[in-house]
Amino acid sequence: MAIRLILADEHVLFRQGLVSLLRLESDIEVVAEVDRVADLDGVMAETPCDMLLLDLQMERWSMEEIPRLAHLASVIVLTATESPESGITAIRLGARAIVQKRFAIHYLVTAIRAVADGHVWMPPAIQAAMVQNQSPAAKRLTSREAEIVRCVAMGMRNSEVAQRLSLSENTVKTHLSNVFQKLEIRDRLELTHYAIRSGLIAVQDPRSD
Repeated sequence: MAIRLILADEHVLFRQGLVSLLRLESDIEVVAEVDRVADLDGVMAETPCDMLLLDLQMERWSMEEIPRLAHLASVIVLTATESPESGITAIRLGARAIVQKRFAIHYLVTAIRAVADGHVWMPPAIQAAMVQNQSPAAKRLTSREAEIVRCVAMGMRNSEVAQRLSLSENTVKTHLSNVFQKLEIRDRLELTHYAIRSGLIAVQDPRSD
């Protein structure tokens, strides 16, 4: 089944170029195009999709929309900036990949497939910046807790984690409760961001492609 994708970008020529690129891939289907953030709700409600390509500079509030949009589809951010700060913020808000526009032709398809496989994808500069901000609390997790964090960050429910690790669901819940307390984390979204920063889940490096 093809990866269904909505493309949100206000630049017509750039958008048309990406659509032409993605049409060459048999496992990726662009199901809709949007040129305004305000139109996303209606389009996503009417058009089932797996991923959203969101231009970070599309409108001044597009960054603020990421947490809500990330509950509807996996968000891949397109950005024209070279600064890692906006990329880090987007990942912490729930984006699953960051692709710089000037490298989009080379790396966009790789990023889409990486996200479809449960990975997070970002340029090396953003990876390095996130590692520098890594919390020392990582050293306090047991190996079992780290395994559970990794599974949760990949989107697994407690029942799926239990099955994967041959544990009871109650044991998984107990471990997660301990993890939340140790890391002073409130929910699964924050736990995913922690897993990215600490290297517990795979972040695909574009240089390895």
